[in-house]
Amino acid sequence: MSGEQAAQGSGAEDDQTQTVWDVVVIGAGPAGASAAHAAAVTGRRVLLLEKAELPRYKTCGGGIIGPSRDALPPGYELPLRDRVHAVTFSLNGRLTRTKRSRQMLFGLINRPEFDNGLVEAAREAGAEVRTGVTVTRVEQHGPGVPDRRTVAVVVTNGGIAGKRAAEEIVYARAVVGADGSASRIGAHVGVKLDQVDLGLESEIPVPASVAEDWTGRVHIDWGPLPGSYGWVFPKGDSLTVGVISARGDGGATKRYLDDFIARLGLSGFEPSVSSGHLTRCRSDDSPLSRGRVLVCGDAAGLLEPWTREGISYALRSGRLAGEWAVRIAEAHDAVDARRQALNYAFAVKAGLGVEMGVGRRMLALFERRPGLLHAVLTSFPPAWRAFAGITRGKRSLADLVRTHPIARRALDAVDRT
Repeated sequence: MSGEQAAQGSGAEDDQTQTVWDVVVIGAGPAGASAAHAAAVTGRRVLLLEKAELPRYKTCGGGIIGPSRDALPPGYELPLRDRVHAVTFSLNGRLTRTKRSRQMLFGLINRPEFDNGLVEAAREAGAEVRTGVTVTRVEQHGPGVPDRRTVAVVVTNGGIAGKRAAEEIVYARAVVGADGSASRIGAHVGVKLDQVDLGLESEIPVPASVAEDWTGRVHIDWGPLPGSYGWVFPKGDSLTVGVISARGDGGATKRYLDDFIARLGLSGFEPSVSSGHLTRCRSDDSPLSRGRVLVCGDAAGLLEPWTREGISYALRSGRLAGEWAVRIAEAHDAVDARRQALNYAFAVKAGLGVEMGVGRRMLALFERRPGLLHAVLTSFPPAWRAFAGITRGKRSLADLVRTHPIARRALDAVDRT
Protein backbone atom coordinates (compact mmCIF):
# COMPACT_ATOMS: atom_id res chain seq x y z
CA MET A 1 0.00 0.00 0.00
CA SER A 2 1.44 3.43 -0.93
CA GLY A 3 1.78 6.30 1.57
CA GLU A 4 -1.01 8.14 -0.22
CA GLN A 5 -3.39 5.17 -0.09
CA ALA A 6 -2.70 4.67 3.58
CA ALA A 7 -3.39 8.32 4.24
CA GLN A 8 -6.67 8.18 2.37
CA GLY A 9 -7.70 5.11 4.32
CA SER A 10 -6.94 6.36 7.83
CA GLY A 11 -5.71 9.93 8.00
CA ALA A 12 -8.28 12.19 6.42
CA GLU A 13 -10.83 12.46 9.19
CA ASP A 14 -12.14 15.75 7.86
CA ASP A 15 -12.50 14.77 4.21
CA GLN A 16 -12.46 11.11 3.25
CA THR A 17 -11.51 11.94 -0.34
CA GLN A 18 -8.51 14.11 0.54
CA THR A 19 -5.11 12.85 1.63
CA VAL A 20 -3.87 14.34 4.90
CA TRP A 21 -0.23 13.52 5.52
CA ASP A 22 1.18 13.41 9.01
CA VAL A 23 4.34 15.26 7.93
CA VAL A 24 5.16 17.04 4.68
CA VAL A 25 8.82 17.97 4.20
CA ILE A 26 9.71 20.63 1.65
CA GLY A 27 13.17 20.30 0.10
CA ALA A 28 15.18 17.11 -0.44
CA GLY A 29 18.65 18.28 0.52
CA PRO A 30 20.44 16.82 3.57
CA ALA A 31 18.14 18.65 6.02
CA GLY A 32 14.90 17.64 4.29
CA ALA A 33 15.93 14.06 3.64
CA SER A 34 17.03 13.68 7.27
CA ALA A 35 13.74 15.13 8.49
CA ALA A 36 11.75 12.81 6.23
CA HIS A 37 13.74 9.79 7.39
CA ALA A 38 13.37 10.67 11.08
CA ALA A 39 9.60 11.07 10.70
CA ALA A 40 9.10 8.02 8.48
CA VAL A 41 10.90 5.55 10.75
CA THR A 42 8.17 6.19 13.35
CA GLY A 43 5.62 4.73 10.94
CA ARG A 44 3.94 8.05 10.18
CA ARG A 45 2.73 9.09 6.70
CA VAL A 46 5.48 11.30 5.30
CA LEU A 47 5.70 13.13 1.98
CA LEU A 48 8.98 14.65 0.77
CA LEU A 49 8.65 17.33 -1.95
CA GLU A 50 11.52 18.57 -4.13
CA LYS A 51 11.34 21.09 -6.96
CA ALA A 52 14.30 19.65 -8.90
CA GLU A 53 14.74 16.25 -10.47
CA LEU A 54 17.25 14.12 -8.57
CA PRO A 55 20.17 13.86 -8.54
CA ARG A 56 21.00 17.56 -9.03
CA TYR A 57 24.16 19.64 -8.64
CA LYS A 58 24.70 21.75 -5.53
CA THR A 59 27.43 24.30 -4.92
CA CYS A 60 29.26 22.78 -1.96
CA GLY A 61 32.78 21.74 -1.06
CA GLY A 62 31.47 18.37 0.04
CA GLY A 63 33.45 17.89 3.23
CA ILE A 64 31.94 15.34 5.62
CA ILE A 65 33.26 15.96 9.12
CA GLY A 66 32.64 13.80 12.17
CA PRO A 67 29.35 15.42 13.26
CA SER A 68 27.95 14.86 9.76
CA ARG A 69 28.98 11.21 9.73
CA ASP A 70 27.48 10.65 13.17
CA ALA A 71 24.12 12.15 12.12
CA LEU A 72 23.62 9.93 9.06
CA PRO A 73 20.76 7.42 8.96
CA PRO A 74 21.74 4.00 10.33
CA GLY A 75 23.33 1.86 7.65
CA TYR A 76 23.93 4.74 5.23
CA GLU A 77 27.12 4.14 3.22
CA LEU A 78 28.98 7.34 2.48
CA PRO A 79 29.87 7.68 -1.24
CA LEU A 80 33.35 8.98 -0.45
CA ARG A 81 35.48 10.30 -3.30
CA ASP A 82 38.53 10.77 -1.08
CA ARG A 83 39.70 10.42 2.52
CA VAL A 84 41.63 13.37 3.89
CA HIS A 85 44.76 12.80 5.97
CA ALA A 86 46.56 16.10 5.33
CA VAL A 87 45.76 19.81 5.19
CA THR A 88 47.87 22.45 3.48
CA PHE A 89 47.35 25.88 5.05
CA SER A 90 48.37 29.19 3.48
CA LEU A 91 47.87 32.86 4.30
CA ASN A 92 46.73 34.50 1.04
CA GLY A 93 49.17 32.32 -0.88
CA ARG A 94 52.06 32.79 1.57
CA LEU A 95 53.56 30.88 4.52
CA THR A 96 52.37 27.55 3.12
CA ARG A 97 52.61 24.61 5.46
CA THR A 98 51.14 21.10 5.39
CA LYS A 99 49.96 19.25 8.50
CA ARG A 100 49.38 15.48 8.41
CA SER A 101 47.46 12.95 10.45
CA ARG A 102 47.67 9.17 10.62
CA GLN A 103 43.92 8.99 11.13
CA MET A 104 41.43 10.23 8.57
CA LEU A 105 40.41 13.82 9.28
CA PHE A 106 37.25 13.86 7.17
CA GLY A 107 35.81 12.53 3.93
CA LEU A 108 34.89 14.17 0.63
CA ILE A 109 31.73 13.53 -1.35
CA ASN A 110 29.94 14.83 -4.43
CA ARG A 111 26.64 16.36 -3.38
CA PRO A 112 24.46 14.79 -6.12
CA GLU A 113 25.43 11.27 -4.99
CA PHE A 114 25.29 12.14 -1.30
CA ASP A 115 21.91 13.88 -1.40
CA ASN A 116 20.35 11.22 -3.59
CA GLY A 117 21.50 8.52 -1.17
CA LEU A 118 19.85 10.34 1.73
CA VAL A 119 16.61 10.64 -0.21
CA GLU A 120 16.68 6.91 -0.96
CA ALA A 121 17.23 6.22 2.75
CA ALA A 122 14.12 8.29 3.53
CA ARG A 123 12.17 6.42 0.85
CA GLU A 124 13.28 3.06 2.26
CA ALA A 125 12.11 4.21 5.70
CA GLY A 126 8.63 4.73 4.26
CA ALA A 127 8.54 8.32 3.02
CA GLU A 128 6.94 9.05 -0.35
CA VAL A 129 9.14 11.25 -2.55
CA ARG A 130 7.87 13.55 -5.29
CA THR A 131 10.17 15.62 -7.47
CA GLY A 132 9.44 18.40 -9.95
CA VAL A 133 7.13 20.05 -7.41
CA THR A 134 7.43 23.73 -6.50
CA VAL A 135 5.91 24.82 -3.20
CA THR A 136 4.69 28.39 -3.56
CA ARG A 137 3.33 28.93 -0.05
CA VAL A 138 1.87 27.34 3.05
CA GLU A 139 -1.39 28.40 4.68
CA GLN A 140 -2.41 27.75 8.28
CA HIS A 141 -5.60 29.84 8.26
CA GLY A 142 -8.26 30.78 5.75
CA PRO A 143 -10.81 29.11 3.50
CA GLY A 144 -8.30 26.64 2.04
CA VAL A 145 -7.53 25.13 5.45
CA PRO A 146 -10.14 22.59 6.63
CA ASP A 147 -9.37 22.80 10.36
CA ARG A 148 -6.89 24.08 12.93
CA ARG A 149 -4.92 20.84 12.93
CA THR A 150 -4.14 21.08 9.21
CA VAL A 151 -1.62 23.01 7.10
CA ALA A 152 -2.29 23.61 3.41
CA VAL A 153 0.83 23.33 1.22
CA VAL A 154 0.22 25.01 -2.14
CA VAL A 155 2.22 23.53 -5.02
CA THR A 156 2.60 24.05 -8.77
CA ASN A 157 4.18 22.21 -11.72
CA GLY A 158 1.75 19.32 -11.59
CA GLY A 159 3.66 17.08 -9.22
CA ILE A 160 0.72 15.53 -7.43
CA ALA A 161 -0.34 12.08 -8.65
CA GLY A 162 0.65 12.90 -12.24
CA LYS A 163 -1.75 15.81 -12.60
CA ARG A 164 -0.81 18.99 -14.42
CA ALA A 165 -3.07 21.51 -12.76
CA ALA A 166 -1.58 24.98 -12.36
CA GLU A 167 -2.03 24.94 -8.58
CA GLU A 168 -2.85 22.16 -6.14
CA ILE A 169 -2.94 21.70 -2.38
CA VAL A 170 -1.32 19.08 -0.19
CA TYR A 171 -2.60 18.80 3.38
CA ALA A 172 -0.45 17.98 6.41
CA ARG A 173 -0.66 17.84 10.19
CA ALA A 174 2.88 19.24 10.36
CA VAL A 175 5.28 20.78 7.82
CA VAL A 176 9.07 20.93 7.81
CA GLY A 177 10.66 23.63 5.65
CA ALA A 178 14.07 22.56 4.35
CA ASP A 179 13.98 24.48 1.08
CA GLY A 180 17.39 26.13 1.19
CA SER A 181 18.85 29.51 2.05
CA ALA A 182 16.28 31.44 -0.03
CA SER A 183 13.47 29.56 1.71
CA ARG A 184 9.84 30.42 1.10
CA ILE A 185 8.99 28.50 4.25
CA GLY A 186 11.61 30.46 6.17
CA ALA A 187 9.88 33.64 5.06
CA HIS A 188 6.56 32.23 6.29
CA VAL A 189 8.09 31.46 9.69
CA GLY A 190 9.84 34.85 9.84
CA VAL A 191 13.46 33.67 9.90
CA LYS A 192 15.84 36.57 10.57
CA LEU A 193 19.43 36.62 9.30
CA ASP A 194 22.44 38.54 10.55
CA GLN A 195 25.26 37.18 8.35
CA VAL A 196 25.18 36.64 4.59
CA ASP A 197 28.21 35.38 2.66
CA LEU A 198 28.95 34.74 -1.01
CA GLY A 199 30.57 31.46 -2.00
CA LEU A 200 32.01 30.90 -5.49
CA GLU A 201 33.14 27.50 -6.68
CA SER A 202 34.54 25.69 -9.71
CA GLU A 203 34.64 21.98 -10.45
CA ILE A 204 37.90 21.49 -12.36
CA PRO A 205 38.63 18.20 -14.15
CA VAL A 206 42.36 17.44 -14.02
CA PRO A 207 44.61 14.76 -15.55
CA ALA A 208 45.68 11.80 -13.44
CA SER A 209 49.14 13.24 -12.82
CA VAL A 210 47.63 16.34 -11.18
CA ALA A 211 44.93 14.43 -9.31
CA GLU A 212 47.59 12.18 -7.80
CA ASP A 213 49.33 15.18 -6.21
CA TRP A 214 46.11 16.04 -4.34
CA THR A 215 45.02 12.58 -3.22
CA GLY A 216 44.25 12.58 0.50
CA ARG A 217 45.07 16.28 0.94
CA VAL A 218 43.02 19.46 1.00
CA HIS A 219 44.20 23.07 0.83
CA ILE A 220 42.80 25.89 2.98
CA ASP A 221 43.90 29.45 2.22
CA TRP A 222 43.07 32.31 4.58
CA GLY A 223 42.06 35.00 2.13
CA PRO A 224 42.68 38.73 1.55
CA LEU A 225 39.14 39.86 2.41
CA PRO A 226 37.98 40.03 6.05
CA GLY A 227 36.62 36.62 7.05
CA SER A 228 37.40 35.05 3.67
CA TYR A 229 39.07 31.77 2.87
CA GLY A 230 39.55 29.42 -0.07
CA TRP A 231 39.63 25.65 -0.39
CA VAL A 232 40.68 22.82 -2.69
CA PHE A 233 38.92 19.50 -2.17
CA PRO A 234 40.03 16.54 -4.37
CA LYS A 235 37.30 14.32 -5.82
CA GLY A 236 39.21 11.74 -7.81
CA ASP A 237 39.60 13.07 -11.35
CA SER A 238 38.42 16.58 -10.44
CA LEU A 239 39.15 19.29 -7.88
CA THR A 240 36.51 21.40 -6.16
CA VAL A 241 38.05 24.88 -5.79
CA GLY A 242 36.15 27.65 -4.06
CA VAL A 243 36.26 30.80 -1.95
CA ILE A 244 33.84 32.50 0.40
CA SER A 245 33.60 36.01 1.86
CA ALA A 246 31.03 38.44 3.16
CA ARG A 247 28.44 39.50 0.60
CA GLY A 248 28.84 43.02 -0.68
CA ASP A 249 31.77 43.00 -3.10
CA GLY A 250 31.20 40.17 -5.54
CA GLY A 251 33.93 41.48 -7.82
CA ALA A 252 36.56 41.19 -5.11
CA THR A 253 35.39 37.68 -4.25
CA LYS A 254 35.63 36.69 -7.93
CA ARG A 255 39.14 38.14 -8.16
CA TYR A 256 40.14 36.15 -5.09
CA LEU A 257 38.91 32.93 -6.73
CA ASP A 258 40.72 33.70 -9.99
CA ASP A 259 43.96 34.56 -8.16
CA PHE A 260 43.67 31.46 -5.98
CA ILE A 261 43.22 29.19 -9.00
CA ALA A 262 46.16 30.84 -10.74
CA ARG A 263 48.46 30.45 -7.72
CA LEU A 264 47.58 26.76 -7.60
CA GLY A 265 48.64 26.34 -11.22
CA LEU A 266 45.15 25.34 -12.30
CA SER A 267 44.29 28.21 -14.65
CA GLY A 268 44.95 26.08 -17.71
CA PHE A 269 42.16 23.62 -16.92
CA GLU A 270 38.59 24.35 -18.01
CA PRO A 271 36.01 24.07 -15.20
CA SER A 272 33.13 21.71 -15.88
CA VAL A 273 30.91 23.75 -13.55
CA SER A 274 31.26 27.28 -12.16
CA SER A 275 28.66 28.33 -9.63
CA GLY A 276 27.88 30.55 -6.69
CA HIS A 277 25.53 30.67 -3.76
CA LEU A 278 24.71 32.73 -0.69
CA THR A 279 25.01 31.28 2.80
CA ARG A 280 22.87 32.83 5.52
CA CYS A 281 23.23 32.55 9.31
CA ARG A 282 20.26 33.13 11.58
CA SER A 283 20.20 35.80 14.26
CA ASP A 284 19.99 34.62 17.86
CA ASP A 285 16.35 35.62 18.21
CA SER A 286 15.21 34.19 14.87
CA PRO A 287 12.16 31.91 15.14
CA LEU A 288 12.35 28.24 14.18
CA SER A 289 8.61 27.63 13.91
CA ARG A 290 5.23 29.15 13.27
CA GLY A 291 2.16 27.19 14.21
CA ARG A 292 2.57 23.67 12.82
CA VAL A 293 5.47 24.64 10.53
CA LEU A 294 9.13 24.07 11.47
CA VAL A 295 12.28 25.10 9.60
CA CYS A 296 15.70 23.43 9.62
CA GLY A 297 19.05 23.52 7.84
CA ASP A 298 19.74 26.45 5.51
CA ALA A 299 16.05 27.40 5.57
CA ALA A 300 16.47 28.18 9.27
CA GLY A 301 19.85 29.88 8.80
CA LEU A 302 21.61 27.08 10.65
CA LEU A 303 25.27 26.75 9.76
CA GLU A 304 28.66 27.34 11.37
CA PRO A 305 29.37 31.11 11.06
CA TRP A 306 33.17 30.91 10.81
CA THR A 307 33.71 28.08 8.31
CA ARG A 308 30.14 28.30 6.90
CA GLU A 309 29.99 24.51 7.16
CA GLY A 310 26.36 23.54 6.70
CA ILE A 311 26.05 19.81 6.04
CA SER A 312 26.38 18.73 9.67
CA TYR A 313 23.94 21.44 10.75
CA ALA A 314 21.49 20.33 8.06
CA LEU A 315 21.67 16.66 9.05
CA ARG A 316 21.37 17.32 12.77
CA SER A 317 18.65 19.96 12.62
CA GLY A 318 16.77 17.92 10.01
CA ARG A 319 16.68 14.88 12.24
CA LEU A 320 15.41 16.99 15.15
CA ALA A 321 12.79 18.64 12.95
CA GLY A 322 11.51 15.26 11.74
CA GLU A 323 11.24 13.95 15.29
CA TRP A 324 9.41 17.01 16.62
CA ALA A 325 7.20 17.28 13.53
CA VAL A 326 5.79 13.87 14.46
CA ARG A 327 4.89 15.22 17.89
CA ILE A 328 3.29 18.30 16.36
CA ALA A 329 1.29 16.09 13.99
CA GLU A 330 -0.08 14.28 17.03
CA ALA A 331 -1.03 17.51 18.82
CA HIS A 332 -4.80 18.00 19.00
CA ASP A 333 -4.81 21.73 19.68
CA ALA A 334 -2.73 24.85 19.10
CA VAL A 335 -1.42 24.93 22.68
CA ASP A 336 0.08 21.44 22.44
CA ALA A 337 1.46 22.12 18.95
CA ARG A 338 3.09 25.29 20.26
CA ARG A 339 4.60 23.40 23.18
CA GLN A 340 6.16 20.83 20.86
CA ALA A 341 7.50 23.56 18.54
CA LEU A 342 9.12 25.31 21.51
CA ASN A 343 10.71 22.02 22.54
CA TYR A 344 12.17 21.71 19.04
CA ALA A 345 13.57 25.25 19.26
CA PHE A 346 15.09 24.48 22.65
CA ALA A 347 16.75 21.32 21.32
CA VAL A 348 18.26 23.24 18.39
CA LYS A 349 19.47 26.16 20.47
CA ALA A 350 20.91 23.98 23.23
CA GLY A 351 23.14 22.17 20.75
CA LEU A 352 23.62 23.89 17.41
CA GLY A 353 22.86 27.33 18.83
CA VAL A 354 25.69 27.10 21.34
CA GLU A 355 28.10 26.00 18.61
CA MET A 356 26.98 28.89 16.39
CA GLY A 357 27.65 31.36 19.21
CA VAL A 358 31.24 30.16 19.49
CA GLY A 359 31.54 30.20 15.70
CA ARG A 360 30.55 33.88 15.60
CA ARG A 361 33.27 34.68 18.10
CA MET A 362 35.80 32.67 16.08
CA LEU A 363 34.81 34.56 12.94
CA ALA A 364 35.35 37.89 14.72
CA LEU A 365 38.83 36.75 15.78
CA PHE A 366 39.61 35.45 12.28
CA GLU A 367 38.45 38.69 10.63
CA ARG A 368 40.83 40.72 12.80
CA ARG A 369 43.81 38.38 13.11
CA PRO A 370 43.96 35.81 10.29
CA GLY A 371 47.76 35.71 10.56
CA LEU A 372 47.57 34.79 14.23
CA LEU A 373 45.14 31.97 13.53
CA HIS A 374 47.39 30.67 10.74
CA ALA A 375 50.47 30.76 12.96
CA VAL A 376 48.73 28.97 15.82
CA LEU A 377 47.29 26.22 13.61
CA THR A 378 50.54 25.53 11.78
CA SER A 379 53.05 26.00 14.62
CA PHE A 380 51.28 25.10 17.88
CA PRO A 381 50.74 21.31 18.07
CA PRO A 382 47.81 21.47 20.56
CA ALA A 383 45.94 23.74 18.13
CA TRP A 384 46.44 21.29 15.27
CA ARG A 385 45.30 18.42 17.49
CA ALA A 386 42.20 20.43 18.42
CA PHE A 387 41.48 21.09 14.73
CA ALA A 388 41.85 17.39 13.96
CA GLY A 389 39.59 16.49 16.88
CA ILE A 390 36.87 18.85 15.63
CA THR A 391 36.98 17.49 12.06
CA ARG A 392 36.78 13.91 13.34
CA GLY A 393 33.85 14.74 15.59
CA LYS A 394 35.73 14.04 18.83
CA ARG A 395 34.97 17.54 20.08
CA SER A 396 33.22 20.75 19.04
CA LEU A 397 34.31 24.38 18.97
CA ALA A 398 32.20 24.91 22.07
CA ASP A 399 34.05 22.08 23.85
CA LEU A 400 37.38 23.59 22.82
CA VAL A 401 36.58 27.00 24.26
CA ARG A 402 35.12 25.48 27.42
CA THR A 403 38.13 23.24 28.14
CA HIS A 404 41.11 25.26 26.83
CA PRO A 405 41.93 28.42 28.83
CA ILE A 406 44.06 29.92 26.02
CA ALA A 407 41.23 29.66 23.49
CA ARG A 408 38.78 31.06 26.01
CA ARG A 409 41.03 34.02 26.82
CA ALA A 410 41.57 34.78 23.12
CA LEU A 411 37.85 34.93 22.44
CA ASP A 412 37.20 36.93 25.61
CA ALA A 413 39.74 39.47 24.37
CA VAL A 414 37.87 39.76 21.08
CA ASP A 415 34.58 40.25 22.93
CA ARG A 416 36.07 43.17 24.87
CA THR A 417 37.28 45.03 21.76
